[in-house]
Amino acid sequence: MLTEKCLAFVYSALYLWSSLFLSLFKVSQQGESQRRLYRELLRNYSRLERPVVNDSQPLVVELRLSLLQIIDVDEKNQVLITNAWLQMYWVDAYLSWDQYKYPGVQNLRFPADQIWVPDILLYNSADERFDATFHTNVLVNYSGSCQYIPPGILKSTCYIDVRWFPFDVQKCNLKFGSWTHSGWLIDLQMLEADISNYISNGEWDLVGVPGKRNEMYYECCKEPYPDVTYTITMRRRTLYYGLNLLIPCVLISGLALLVFLLPADSGEKISLGITVLLSLTVFMLLVAEIMPATSDSVPLIAQYFASIMVIVGLSVVVTVLVLQFHHHDPQAGKMPKWVRVILLNWCAWFLRMKKPGENIKPLSCKYSYSKHQLSVSSLDVNVLPGHQSSNGNTIYSYHAVESPCCPQQNDLGSKGAKMTCPLAEDIELVQKKALMDTLPVIVKILEEVQFIAMRFRKQDEGEEICSEWKFAAAVIDRLCLVAFTLFAIICTFTILMSAPNFIEAVSKDFA
Repeated sequence: MLTEKCLAFVYSALYLWSSLFLSLFKVSQQGESQRRLYRELLRNYSRLERPVVNDSQPLVVELRLSLLQIIDVDEKNQVLITNAWLQMYWVDAYLSWDQYKYPGVQNLRFPADQIWVPDILLYNSADERFDATFHTNVLVNYSGSCQYIPPGILKSTCYIDVRWFPFDVQKCNLKFGSWTHSGWLIDLQMLEADISNYISNGEWDLVGVPGKRNEMYYECCKEPYPDVTYTITMRRRTLYYGLNLLIPCVLISGLALLVFLLPADSGEKISLGITVLLSLTVFMLLVAEIMPATSDSVPLIAQYFASIMVIVGLSVVVTVLVLQFHHHDPQAGKMPKWVRVILLNWCAWFLRMKKPGENIKPLSCKYSYSKHQLSVSSLDVNVLPGHQSSNGNTIYSYHAVESPCCPQQNDLGSKGAKMTCPLAEDIELVQKKALMDTLPVIVKILEEVQFIAMRFRKQDEGEEICSEWKFAAAVIDRLCLVAFTLFAIICTFTILMSAPNFIEAVSKDFA
């Protein structure tokens, strides 16, 4: 009897536990509860109605921007392309339920076209469809709290300030707001932007995404229109532009300075200057293709390129002047006094230049004369009959005589032969006659010697004039080399370092 009672108690306990287990298992299956809840919530629901209990009260909608990636910054068209999520939160009074009546149903998912969603749009959209977000489901929990996160590739207009390019910091606004609801109907509130899932960009560094809530009053309406504006602040990474634009430009400007070191006789000074100028023009065109066609501001790199092009252009002009000085015709005249004072005196002293051959002392020529100079009277003029020069003039031979009255010894003569000594008057007559006959020849010789001496003197004078002009050309070359080098260095550091974040860009990108 006791055994039967025990068995009956065990069977009843098993029955209760099995029924309880089956009931729990049946509750965990949400199909019936969800189906019934969907049907009841959407029975009298209208997606055109603003889901508030009191129509005079605004519906609070919270907005947050989740930035994932900066895809592109189109400076030419001034468009910013980003990958972002919009996170919107509000409470729908018509989509709440008692979680105990619908066990196991904590939240529901409604398509965006079945329930009311705020018409939040990007005001400064540049997309062809204007609204580039993907309409996902709305997540609703039992209290009526709605969470709507539509992702999208946002294309927004952005004013690109290229004044400090490539050391620029751009600020692009993303302005969100309701398109048809005023602030009295939708109270749009801002939440801080989320950049925890941000993917870094190779060209831009993200500085921050601050946000601000604004209320605008338009002339048409007295009610306010709130909007939430997120400002994407980004700094351009300058390593790419430094290696591909700035460093080649600096090297090309250095080649422009080599024009003043190239000798004028090489004939390549003008060619080198023109080649450098054309190279800078090519880089200038590359910069013009990147930058927008705007006249609001001149890019920093364009200012630098223009300054270097001015330097190179002036170097070509100065090179023409140097070549004109170097190849100056001596017959064109001497150097003006003021040019000689400025170039050959002041500038040469300042540049520590000395004229070639200035330190070389001329050799002193010393002529030795005999103590007893020969006089015309001590010459014996003998005429060689029948012996003439090639031009038909008679050649006379002159020899000195010790004494006009002393007989000379003749080896061929005999000892007993008598020699007569001519008189002094006869000798003087013969000498005068010989001198009178040779006087035209001596005059012609003197004229030829004077002509030759004059030619050598003019040649020396012309060489002196040419050397002065060549030295002036060398002084101009050296002066322009120093001046243009200083100007290029000052121009480079002054223009590039005028950017507000030059030190930051160099320390982060070139370190």
